[in-house]
Amino acid sequence: MTLEPLLEAEPLIQIHTVIAMAAILVGAVQLGAPKGTVPHRTLGWTWVALIAAMLITAYFNAHISLWDPFGPGVCCKGGTCVRQSNICASVHMISTYFLLVLPFGVLHARRLDIVLHRRAMLWLYLGVLLVGTAFTFLPHRIMHDVAFGP
Repeated sequence: MTLEPLLEAEPLIQIHTVIAMAAILVGAVQLGAPKGTVPHRTLGWTWVALIAAMLITAYFNAHISLWDPFGPGVCCKGGTCVRQSNICASVHMISTYFLLVLPFGVLHARRLDIVLHRRAMLWLYLGVLLVGTAFTFLPHRIMHDVAFGP
C-alpha cells in the first residue's frame, strides 16, 4: 500500500478523496450518535454537504461527452480508467442516483417522517460506503493503485 498515486493525482481528485473519507467518518458518527438532538442535526447538515460535495466533485474528475453523459464515452481523466469503459459510466450513474436521493432524505427529516429519513440516509451511507468505494478499487483506478500497487 502506498499513497504515492493519490499524492501524484490531480488536486481535484485529492480533494474528492478527502471529502469522501470525511463523509464516511461523519456518517459513522451519525449512525452511532443519539438521534433528534441539536448535534445530530448539525452534524447531519455537515454530512449532507460533504456527500453533495463528494458527488459533485466526482463529475469534475472525469471526461463526460455532452452527447452521451452515461454511455461508454464517459471515461476517467489521465488514463486512470480504461478508455470507452462502461465501468466509468456506471460510477457516474450511481453518483447521479445518490445525488437525487440526498434531498429526499433531508425532506423526510424536515417533514418529521423519521422512518423514511432513516431509510434514505442509511441507504445513502451504505451505498456510498459499499458501492461507491467498491468502484474506486477497480483496476486502472487511483485507489486500486493506492491499495494494491500499480
